[in-house]
Amino acid sequence: MDLLVLFVAFLIILAGAELFTNAIEWFGHKLGLAEGAVGSVLAAVGTALPETMIPVIAILFAGQEHSDEIGVGAILGAPFMLATLAMFVTGVAVLVQARKREAGDVMPVDTKVLGADMRTFAITYGLAIAAAVVLPAEPTWPKLLVAISLILVYAWYVKGHFEADPNVDAGDLAPLRFHLFDRRRTVPPDSAPRLRVVSFQVLVALGLIILGAIEFVDAVGHLSRTIGVSEVLLALVVAPIATELPEKFNSIIWIRQGKDTLAMGNITGAMVFQSAIPTSVALVFAPETWVAGPGSYIAFTSAAIAFLASAAIFLPMARSGRLRGRGLLVGGAFYVAYLVIVLVGVTTG
Repeated sequence: MDLLVLFVAFLIILAGAELFTNAIEWFGHKLGLAEGAVGSVLAAVGTALPETMIPVIAILFAGQEHSDEIGVGAILGAPFMLATLAMFVTGVAVLVQARKREAGDVMPVDTKVLGADMRTFAITYGLAIAAAVVLPAEPTWPKLLVAISLILVYAWYVKGHFEADPNVDAGDLAPLRFHLFDRRRTVPPDSAPRLRVVSFQVLVALGLIILGAIEFVDAVGHLSRTIGVSEVLLALVVAPIATELPEKFNSIIWIRQGKDTLAMGNITGAMVFQSAIPTSVALVFAPETWVAGPGSYIAFTSAAIAFLASAAIFLPMARSGRLRGRGLLVGGAFYVAYLVIVLVGVTTG
């Protein structure tokens, strides 16, 4: 039964991701936003909702034993999964499409957009992890200041993307899937739809993504407990795989369409969001748990892996001015390395 639920939830997420990528491009075009804002902010925040809900619910509303630890593990697991497995999956998608591309596996991305994303990620996640390593559990007010700083940095980041010049032409957009719901439409389906119809498709897509992710995580959790997988492994590895599916699907869809800046911005923007907003929740509402120490070393090691994987992928881009699909594959190696660390830690701990 769990496997059937997993399959159905997988299809729901896939359908939601297809509707979302189609609608969010139109939404950004209607608002006159740049491609970086569409991918790194709108798409990233929208598809980050499922994995953000897990730690927020665990920390604020669960009230069960170890719920804060599970929430912190999920918060740390999201940037790690994005920097490793999501990058690897995107790289594979690029290599599959390479024969159809003039430049092969060289990705036509806006390196300035991605560079800004990764610099912001280094700042926000660096501050959050430094708070866990340097600041003691008591008093808690220094961590509150760090949380405020993270929110301010993220607000500045969003402001920068929204102020960029728009560069998405309506001619590059596929017809809105929900154009038939526009009853006042008197124009062909490939022309600009009304904002209310676009917004409706965005909301429906997000609803499908969230519903599918929740059902997927529940089924994965039940299956993991049935076969005896620990809660730590579930929070750090299993649950993030499920909740990062929207980003992976979105990126694959955009890679197939040749929209690599949107594909990569969806991942890097989600990394910025996850490093700033959910970490702020932990710093404010679970400050005694957001501490790197005995019992949490494995969890916080994922942050080091995320930094290393990001550096291995994006420092070469900064030096050469281009990003290659094969360069993203290194994320898979870092993912496997951390999985080995977690398995060893769980079995010997």
